[in-house]
Amino acid sequence: MSEQWLDEIAWTAEGLVPVIVQEAGSGKVLMFAWMNRESLALTVETGRAVYWSRSRGKLWRKGEESGHHQLVRDLRLDCDSDVVLLAVEQAGGIACHTGRHSCFFKQLHDGQWRTVEPVLKEAAEIYQVKSL
Repeated sequence: MSEQWLDEIAWTAEGLVPVIVQEAGSGKVLMFAWMNRESLALTVETGRAVYWSRSRGKLWRKGEESGHHQLVRDLRLDCDSDVVLLAVEQAGGIACHTGRHSCFFKQLHDGQWRTVEPVLKEAAEIYQVKSL
């Protein structure tokens, strides 16, 4: 497959594009991440989400340590060509490194952030599991 479609993306100066990750069945936003050309190309090629970790400066294959990989069901580009939307099937039902279903588990109540989603699995247990 030609990678000409990658040229249509409005990459940041750092060569990245923001990615919103949404659960395919429910439409719930699970997480936010970044991709570079290589990670987006690998995501399309493999059908599994691959991101760019800015903190580690390397590719991050979602689930490589936790086993909670993401199977891509739909991939879209917004009207300005500068944000990617991934609809995924979330393996194990856990998208967040904290062991929650979604990374967006804090909600503002009366001027304070409150945790509104439970931990489904402790992080210490998650990161002992290896991806299949």
